[in-house]
Amino acid sequence: MARRESGIGYALLAPSLFGIVAFLLLPILVVLWLSLQHWDLLSPAKFVGLDNFAQVFGDPGFFRSLAVTVIFVLLVIPIQTGLGLFAAVLLSQGLPGSAFFRVIYVIPWICAPLALGLVWNWIFAPTSGALNAVLGANVSWLTDPVLALPAVAAVSIWSKVGYVTLFFMAGLAAIPGDTLDAARVDGANAWQIFWRIKLPLLRPTMFFVLATGFISSFQAFDTIYALTPNGGPQGTTDVIATRIYAKAFQDYNLGQASVMALVLFVLLVGLTVSQQIYFRKRAVYDLS
Repeated sequence: MARRESGIGYALLAPSLFGIVAFLLLPILVVLWLSLQHWDLLSPAKFVGLDNFAQVFGDPGFFRSLAVTVIFVLLVIPIQTGLGLFAAVLLSQGLPGSAFFRVIYVIPWICAPLALGLVWNWIFAPTSGALNAVLGANVSWLTDPVLALPAVAAVSIWSKVGYVTLFFMAGLAAIPGDTLDAARVDGANAWQIFWRIKLPLLRPTMFFVLATGFISSFQAFDTIYALTPNGGPQGTTDVIATRIYAKAFQDYNLGQASVMALVLFVLLVGLTVSQQIYFRKRAVYDLS
């Protein structure tokens, strides 16, 4: 009987297990294998051992791309999270027009990143762009080395803030109303309720939003490539994802591209685990 129940359980888990193996574990193993090979997509792969690792870690351009990626993430995550939380608090008040703005905020998130990149390319155009027309100026938003990365980061924030807002709204809706009513009876004002009750109870949501935000920002490619192809002016938007793409499909060096992908994978795993440890040590109250 126990074996039969175990067999039924494994049978029910089989589709999910197949997906994990086929789309998670197998690609990681393939990237590990490619990192030890020299392959240009045409000739047969040739085993080179750790030569790819030595060439990647000896390339200053790779570390510059990592630095650009970190700066991009630091520009995006705090503003994106803060705006999402602020919008979620406002939309949770049930003010007139809230339903309309909920839809408006989510639309950029569900649109194709490349399509958004083309639209924003027109908006940022120096001579015929909508933004310069409104400002009455002639600013080279995407070709100025100083402005290119902040402009790309602004587009990323604009496209993801609806996603963040959606999850914060779900977290706020899960907070029991009795808890908030009790705080009001005790004389707590709106700021105290938010800072001492709502925000601590949003820690699980905050962890999810930050973890997924860091992962998507470190892997950002589509919009950046559409706005500033080939690394942007003087390489100021050459994030790690665009460098991996260029190394694999422009230089035809799958081995070194795989090494960079592994470095990004290890970095994201370490960052996610660190966030999990940080939030796990903070008190989270289950009031369900």
